[in-house]
Amino acid sequence: QALVEESGGGLVQAGDSLRLSCAAAVYVYNHYTMGWFRQAPGKEREFVAAIGWSGENIVYAESVKGRFIISRDRPNTVALQMNNLKPEDTAIYTCTARRGNLPKVHAEEYDVWGQGTQVTVSS
Repeated sequence: QALVEESGGGLVQAGDSLRLSCAAAVYVYNHYTMGWFRQAPGKEREFVAAIGWSGENIVYAESVKGRFIISRDRPNTVALQMNNLKPEDTAIYTCTARRGNLPKVHAEEYDVWGQGTQVTVSS
């Protein structure tokens, strides 16, 4: 069974909203920081947002700050609410987790990864 599993991707138009969910194993949800990275075609993977297990430590990439909201929902789910989507937000979004309560922005600091979900924003 996967430790984290994403859902909620799809095709939307610019300006629309979309909500991604990441269902986690109970132990991961309770003891790990969870976050999202994304990778667009031909580009490197980039950090999007992360939230510590307490829900108090939250970090966003500058490119999504003010538009995306990461939150911890019950049961054992982390959500990424994406508002005012832009074509440049098109990417595969992957849920990730790292032990502890401190979000990090580098992929090598995370050791649990999902399969990813496609988000496509048309202009």
